[in-house]
Amino acid sequence: MAASPPAFPPRKRRPSATSFVPSNFSDHKLLQSLLLLSQDISSLKPLSPLLKRNSRSIIRKTKLIAVLFEELLRNPITCFSSSSAVLCFQELYIVLQRVITLIEDCSNGSKMWLLMQNESLSSTFHELTVDLWTLLDIFPVRDMNLNEDVEELVALIKKQCSEPKAFVDPTDNDLRRELLKMFDQIKREIVPDHSKLAEIFDRLNLRDSTSCRDEIESLEDEVQNLTDEKSKSDVIALIGLVRYAKCVLFGESTPRTTSHRCKPAAELTFPPDFLCPISLDLMRDAVVVATGQTYDRASITMWMESGHNTCPKTGQKLAHTHLIPNCALKNLIASWCRQQRLTFETTETNDRKTNGVVKNKTALEATKMTVSFLVNKLTVSQSMETTRRVVHELRALSKSDSDCRACIAEAGALPLLVNLLGSEYPNLQGNAVTMILNLSTLEANKARIMETDGLLNGIIEVLRTGTTWEAKGNAAATIFSLTTVHAYRKKIGRNTRVINGLMDLAKDGTASSKRDALVAILRLAGDRETAGKLVEGGVMDMAGEVMDELPEEAVTILEVVVRRGGLAAIAASYRVIRKLANVLRVGRRRVQESAAATLVYICRKGGSETVAELAAISRIERVIWEVMENGTARGASA
Repeated sequence: MAASPPAFPPRKRRPSATSFVPSNFSDHKLLQSLLLLSQDISSLKPLSPLLKRNSRSIIRKTKLIAVLFEELLRNPITCFSSSSAVLCFQELYIVLQRVITLIEDCSNGSKMWLLMQNESLSSTFHELTVDLWTLLDIFPVRDMNLNEDVEELVALIKKQCSEPKAFVDPTDNDLRRELLKMFDQIKREIVPDHSKLAEIFDRLNLRDSTSCRDEIESLEDEVQNLTDEKSKSDVIALIGLVRYAKCVLFGESTPRTTSHRCKPAAELTFPPDFLCPISLDLMRDAVVVATGQTYDRASITMWMESGHNTCPKTGQKLAHTHLIPNCALKNLIASWCRQQRLTFETTETNDRKTNGVVKNKTALEATKMTVSFLVNKLTVSQSMETTRRVVHELRALSKSDSDCRACIAEAGALPLLVNLLGSEYPNLQGNAVTMILNLSTLEANKARIMETDGLLNGIIEVLRTGTTWEAKGNAAATIFSLTTVHAYRKKIGRNTRVINGLMDLAKDGTASSKRDALVAILRLAGDRETAGKLVEGGVMDMAGEVMDELPEEAVTILEVVVRRGGLAAIAASYRVIRKLANVLRVGRRRVQESAAATLVYICRKGGSETVAELAAISRIERVIWEVMENGTARGASA
């Protein structure tokens, strides 16, 4: 009898799974490998709690087949004299590889996914059993000179493998139906019965926060393995349900790692081609301008809206302002981020899709229920430890996807964070500011953050006096995120506390927090009025101080500030000019070109004294010729 269609199509198999016999196997080595493979399968534990009987049955049959291989190895000449026997060995090797792959995949994967695939996987176990029966049926047993006991054993295995249909455990099927009923309730915005939810999770051996967190990670891996968008959407619904159950059944969990932010970790070295030439940050939405150069959409849009009609990288006038999506590069960046287990979300919005995955009503409602439960808990007077755990859980949700970020803001979490930003507890303050950073990556949330009384001031205060460098860096990153909106950039740029806080962090912070401060300063420098405040605040000297450590960021800031009215300040700072010249001599090609462009602009506008100062620097002329010869069009034009 044919099995019912599975809930999801089978996922991609793990790369280590083989479905062929290695070409370098001799006949004797093949038989030895069959014995070792069958023994490996025999040593596996049956699956639990799902597919227990199916897995135990095929493991037991394989254990009996191993006895056959042991007997054949005692007299290999006889078995290799038969070409049909060798062919059977080759096919048996393939089938047994599929058996071990299936069991290991089921053992290491998501329990929820296993339950939803119950009927399909039961059929797969049956198909492999039938394949074993077929191969043993055509195996020339009587030509192998086997002893009578082994011949009887082969007959017994064949009989055991001749099951007419797949066995589907009725208990597993009942559990699957209960889960689907719960999905239907959530979809209809009905809060599920917590006792029934606890029963389902107990039967799946998901009995604490840790096991639920592991289950969520396994489901996230399944999303990457699946190719069908509808199936991805359904797995995301499973993730939403597990998140909800983890909170309402087992309470909030504590951090497993120290990585908090939604944006990629600053300590990683990103491929240079993945970074936007303007913001120096990872491109979320790579687009191509008229000159053929690629930028992040938000950065190049802000550049154009500021009144520029040239390509920032080449200096060429743009023939048009159309932005063409660089889909190939975007896919490469997304793939690289998945390999590094980093969150990567584009800035595109679509009514049907979130991050390329079809939205799922059940997943969205489960997310709303989870967020509502946590935010309500945060509004009630709690112990400091409970508050810390709730905020950590919300921070983890804010990192997940745009639906979670929208739900958290809509549930009224932002006003509750104002007081937490001033907390003397480093972990609590850090989670609060990081949650705001994560929420700010969603465009609609930027307005909510700016309009929430006291929230911007709280972020600025963390920037200036935060309890940890990480909290300060995330406050700077939040400033950077908010200033993608032109009106907010002007408002924030007028705040002297922001300017001073970013300057201090850029000079005194850790490597990652310095970079957060510098990219925020670079974004603010795009506004002419703010560029003047940056000059007044000492941006030239600051850039000179950090140029040895972070030359690309420092030089790019100088280039932007000089073009926004900071020429007089840099022309008067020969120390900074000499550092620029040094970067021109020993820096990377991309930084050399930015330094060259800055120096050329200074020479054009700075007068004969500045030109003479540059000309006196050793080997400067030779370096300029090298940049012209080997650099891009921008370097040559400089």
